Amino acid sequence: MNGLLVLGAIAFWLGAWGLNIWLSKQKQTRFIRLVVPVIFGITLLVVWELLVRGLNVKAVLLPPPSMIGAKFADSLPILWADFQQTFIKGALSGYFIGCGSAFLTAIAIDRSPFLQKGLLPVGNFVAALPIIGMAPILVMWLGFGWQSKAAVVVIMVFFPMLVNTVQGLQAADHMQKDLMRTYAASYWQSLLKLRLPAAAPFIFNGLKISTTLALIGAIVAEFFGSPIVGMGFRISTEVGRLSLDMVWAEIAVAAIAGSAFYGVVSLLERAATFWHPSQRG
Repeated sequence: MNGLLVLGAIAFWLGAWGLNIWLSKQKQTRFIRLVVPVIFGITLLVVWELLVRGLNVKAVLLPPPSMIGAKFADSLPILWADFQQTFIKGALSGYFIGCGSAFLTAIAIDRSPFLQKGLLPVGNFVAALPIIGMAPILVMWLGFGWQSKAAVVVIMVFFPMLVNTVQGLQAADHMQKDLMRTYAASYWQSLLKLRLPAAAPFIFNGLKISTTLALIGAIVAEFFGSPIVGMGFRISTEVGRLSLDMVWAEIAVAAIAGSAFYGVVSLLERAATFWHPSQRG
């Protein structure tokens, strides 16, 4: 029976692989571009389920997706409370504070040659500091509440957003800048009408990078102290209890939240930069 499950996993994988190859050769409509990753994801789950059961892998090492799904359904109130604490309070607040302050700092750097030469090298140094070392310090300073987790997120997202925005503000070429000076445009007129539109793809690139960093930072910060709620707290606690199905349920919530957050920012980018070549079909 176990051997049949393993053979079934191999056969299912090969069949799905062949189907995806066939679909990739068809006319790439929106439906096909959507169904190919869906088939791939379903294939991973089915193969995971069959291999875990066929090879008799202990649930304490790797539970099957069916067990994780059952735990997910049974723990919805706990998962929702953890999601609110980690994502809404910690990750989102830190994301908006960090990205907003980085954007304003980038404009200040763009205005000041002194800051360009002084702040950016310091920023690169701070960005290289390991978050695993900064998180416990911020928890000690700001307490176990969501504020310390938001502070960790601010540090994680600030410098990627800053570097992308500064680079984007320099994206307009010299001829366009000379033309604005010919029209006697002020700095702010040039910024609003030329340089910010040119920097928009870079800014959104920083925002998209920061979506994943924000959630990672909030979860990591909770490993070093939090109230009895939160994704990081739950993961560290359930690992100690060898309840791996709950750990994977929390990972699933984090993956869904992070993917949705990234998707929302991508949709905003498409709406705001529809004129850019990268957004044209």
